[in-house]
Amino acid sequence: MKYLTHLIRFLVGALFIFSGLVKLNDPMGLSFKLHDYFAPDVLNMEWLNPFTLELALFVIILEVLLGVALLLGYQKKGTLLLLSGMIVFFTFLTFYSAYFNKVTDCGCFGDAIPLTPWQSFYKDVILSLAILILWLGQRHIQRLSQKRWIEGMLLLCLVACSLLANSVLQHLPFKDFRPYAVGKSIKEGMMSAEERGLDPTEYGTIYTLKNDQTGELQVVDSKAYIEDEWWKRSEWVIQDELTEQKLIKKGYEPPIHDFEFMIDDEDRTEAYLSAPSVLFVVSRKLETANADALSAIGLLAQECAANGIQVIAGSASSEETIAEFRTSHQWDFPMAMMDETTLKTVVRTNPGVLLLQEGKVVGKWAHVDLPSVDELLNLL
Repeated sequence: MKYLTHLIRFLVGALFIFSGLVKLNDPMGLSFKLHDYFAPDVLNMEWLNPFTLELALFVIILEVLLGVALLLGYQKKGTLLLLSGMIVFFTFLTFYSAYFNKVTDCGCFGDAIPLTPWQSFYKDVILSLAILILWLGQRHIQRLSQKRWIEGMLLLCLVACSLLANSVLQHLPFKDFRPYAVGKSIKEGMMSAEERGLDPTEYGTIYTLKNDQTGELQVVDSKAYIEDEWWKRSEWVIQDELTEQKLIKKGYEPPIHDFEFMIDDEDRTEAYLSAPSVLFVVSRKLETANADALSAIGLLAQECAANGIQVIAGSASSEETIAEFRTSHQWDFPMAMMDETTLKTVVRTNPGVLLLQEGKVVGKWAHVDLPSVDELLNLL
C-alpha cells in the first residue's frame, strides 16, 4: 500500500499541476467554457456570467497549488478534502454534460488536449478512485520538508501563477493551440473531409415511430427505415420530437466552423482569404472593447490602406452598433457581422488584430501590442 500510495500521489499531483498550467496558458478559454456551463439550457446560472474570469482563475490556480501541496505532503487531510471536493464536482459536471450532450468539450486541458464529454467523465472517475486510494493510504503521505519551507514554496507558486495569468490576459497565450494560431491557414482549416480526401464523420437518424392503431412505439435507424420500407406503412407515424441524431463513425471534421465575412449580405470570405495581405481587426463586442485601442487600430488601418494592405473588421455587435461605431470613429474599411464564439476563438483580447496572407495567419497581436505598419510589411 505504501508504494501504491506514493505512485498515485505523484501521478495525481503531477496531473493537477499539468492541467492547471495548461489552462493557465489561456484562462480566458476556461472563462468562455464556464459561460457555456452557466447557460440557461445547461446549469441555468447566468447570474455567475460576470464572474467567469475570476472563477476560472481561482479554479486554475487552486488546481496547481493542490497538486504542489500533494506532492510536498502539505496538510494532507485538508489537501485531500479539497481534491475530493473538486473531483466530485467535476465528475458530476462532466457526467451531466456527457449524458445530456450539453457542452461538447469540458475544457479540462484547454485547447491543448480536447476531450469529449464521456472521455472527461471517465478521466474524472479514474481520478476519483485514485484519490480514494490516497485517503486509504494517507498515513504514508509525509511532508517532504519543514512546514515553513513548503508554505514558502506554495506562496511562490501563487505569485508565479498570478503573474503568468496577468501576462497572458494582457497579451496573448504563450502557446496558441487554436486553428487560428500564427502559421495556420484559415482556408485549410475550413476545408471539408471530401476536399482533403479523408473520410468524414457519419451520422444517422434514429426515428421513433408510433402506430396510430395500437399506440405501439418502434425505434429504427435511418438505414432500416429505408431498407424495410417503413415509410410505406401509413399506420406508423414519425414522432418528430423523439427523432435524434446518432454518431455512426467518427471521421475528419474541419476545425474551423462558422467563419465568414458577410458584408452587405454578400459573402466576401473567399476574396479576403485569397488576398495577398489583409489586416483582420477583431472585436467580439465593440461596446465593451478598449476604446483607446480601437482608436489606435483606426490609425493603423489608415496606414495599412496607404501601403496596399486590405483591412477588414469583424464583430458580433448588432448592425446598429457597428454602423454607429463606424460613423463615430470614421472607419472607412468594411466591417462584417460575425459569430461571437468564432471571434472568441480567433483572438482572446478585445480588440485584437491578425495579419493574413492568402488566408494564412502570419501575425497576431493583442491590443496592447499593436504592431507598426513597417512590422506588418516585414512579415509579408
